[in-house]
Amino acid sequence: MNRHEYMCQAIELACENVKEKGGRPFGAVIVKDGDVVATGVNEVMETHDPTTHAEMQAIRAASRALQTADLSDCVLFASGEPCPMCLSAIYWANIKDVYYSYTEEDAAQIGLSTKYVYEQIALPKEERDIHLRRMDKRAFASDPFALWKKRET
Repeated sequence: MNRHEYMCQAIELACENVKEKGGRPFGAVIVKDGDVVATGVNEVMETHDPTTHAEMQAIRAASRALQTADLSDCVLFASGEPCPMCLSAIYWANIKDVYYSYTEEDAAQIGLSTKYVYEQIALPKEERDIHLRRMDKRAFASDPFALWKKRET
């Protein structure tokens, strides 16, 4: 298969998700060495879980199938431009090549824009709509970071 065929598969997954499950129009395919190792569709409507985007589902499935969190030797094909959450997961999975077809602007035209989230992330913490409030770590008896560091030595 080639890039066009992988993208066709991602788009067809998105179409099937809308037609068969009433889900959102997003599909993703992860490829390693020319083989499809995982696919995913947006399951937010079905699961009531806002993290079940197509790319997230495909990354989870690929990590399980390959028994690794490092997908640096994989390529991701997503029907739509990855949202900030999915893009973060792509970074965490070390995926270096991502292809997408429908843009953020296309998604905005059907009421599925992620522009607000991108704008919020770009703001300084104190200007965001979500308030991050730090609680001093010294106030707690347990220290998971120290445990992690000790484990590695």
